[in-house]
Amino acid sequence: MAASARLQKELERKATIALATTTDPLERLRAECLKRGAQGIKGLSLLFRIMDDNGDRKLNMEEFQKGVQEYGLNFSKADINELFRKFDTDKNGSIDYEEFLFRLRPPMNNFRLDLVAKAFAKLDKNHDGQITIEDLRGVFNVKKNSKYLSGDMDEDKGLREFLNSFDYGEHIDGVVTREEFNNYYSGVSASIDNDMYFDLMMRNAWKL
Repeated sequence: MAASARLQKELERKATIALATTTDPLERLRAECLKRGAQGIKGLSLLFRIMDDNGDRKLNMEEFQKGVQEYGLNFSKADINELFRKFDTDKNGSIDYEEFLFRLRPPMNNFRLDLVAKAFAKLDKNHDGQITIEDLRGVFNVKKNSKYLSGDMDEDKGLREFLNSFDYGEHIDGVVTREEFNNYYSGVSASIDNDMYFDLMMRNAWKL
């Protein structure tokens, strides 16, 4: 279930406050992402892959600096250098994809991670690590969608629209990976302070 407009607004509010109060470059980067909504983290992770020219899942300082600038982040050279050091946890002079996402994602506790994992497992019917239209048939109901009720879209189009809500920008492929699902809900989670409310939202959305 995509984040509601209310949750998106709350996410933007919290991110704006964080930007006004924190001087830590990593927190500022995370807040800049989340200000763009629950898909902000995914957008930056996609940019990582775009900047990874040789496909080795690593970024050197030059690639990282270019990526931060292309994302529209007004960071000083000193901030970028500090960010690079924070992401380069093994101190080998490059940032790999796992290091990047581990540090950037808003942290979710084990309680929330378990709910997200259960939701993904329910949707991934054939257990291949990704969610497609075929996985969603009989699991996700589009028949309450106003466009479906008005006859403006059929079930397949409704399922594709749902999958597209997890994609970012022009990167729309009709497939949701576990990584994309986790990225998305890390953003949603950041807008919800109370574990019980997060639990209620996930259970109502996915009938867990």
